[in-house]
Formats: sequence, structure tokens, C-alpha cells
Amino acid sequence: MPIRFEFELDDDDLGQFRKIIRDKRVGRSRVAIDDVVRAGSDLLTRARAGRTPHFILQMLEQIEPLVAMVTDTEWRLPEADIKRVLEALAYFAEPEDLIPDDLPGLGYLDDAVMVELACRDLQPELTAYRDFCAFREKETARRKAAGEPTDEVSRRDWLDARREQLMETMREERGLFRRLIG
Repeated sequence: MPIRFEFELDDDDLGQFRKIIRDKRVGRSRVAIDDVVRAGSDLLTRARAGRTPHFILQMLEQIEPLVAMVTDTEWRLPEADIKRVLEALAYFAEPEDLIPDDLPGLGYLDDAVMVELACRDLQPELTAYRDFCAFREKETARRKAAGEPTDEVSRRDWLDARREQLMETMREERGLFRRLIG
């Protein structure tokens, strides 16, 4: 029978975790981008392979889209946003963290909290990236069905489609308004 634990981090607790993240940023110049990305991926791989509690693993799974946003060549995240994602992932590139990862049961708890904080800070970027990935999948299928090349669905394609979608919504709302005041 499962047991449910809940805990809440207050502003002081969150402040301590955010300070740790800021401190890791100070040393980020020593760490290459590839090392930061690899460290995040490696942490997730180790957690999946070990006996990591489900609730912790569930939070760590959020590393995957963070890493993907930086490495996806079609997404082409702007440099400033890449820097923000890498700063969030820098915690995993450091050999020492709050709770040693090899501590049975809870070794990844601090990492899970850090991932959760990073995802909260990067929510707009994550939402846009997920939307892009869904668009890319649908657009690739559409192109394939139409016999068109499917090799590259880019951020530009996504932005153009979003712009057209917004324009269509605006036209529909304008027409509805005209009918109402008619």
C-alpha cells in the first residue's frame, strides 16, 4: 500500500536552493556547454537505472525537455535563453551536491528540487518548446502525406504557423464583433 508524503518549501527554503543555483552559476565559466548538457542527461540515465523512488524520478524526467531545448537544432533557441537553461542545468555538472546521489532512496532528492525550480523559472520556454514539438510532429506527418520533403521543420515554420493562427483568430473575432454590432 503506497504512503503519501507531502512537503512544502517556504520562501526561505526556496531562497536557500536558489542561492545554491546562483553559486553554481559563478563557476559555470569552467564548465563547457556540452559538459552541462551531458551531466543533466547522465543524471537522468543513472536515476532511471537505479532504485530511484518514483516521485523523485518523475520530477527528474523534466531534465529531458530542458536538455532537448538546448540541443534541438531545429528549435534554435536564442543565445540568451540557452544561457538561462544551461545555468539551470549547471547544478548537475558539479561533482558535489547537497545529497550524495549514491545515498539509497533519497540521493536524487536535491536534484529533483533543483529541476523543479528550473522548470518553474523556464516555464514559458518549456511551454513554447512543447508546442513547437507538437507542431513539428503534425507538420512532418502532413508533409509526408502530401509527398513534400519532411527533412526539416524549423522554428521559423512554427512561428509562421502561429502568426497565421493568430491572424485567423483576429479575423474571426473581428467578424463576430461586426455581426454583434451589425
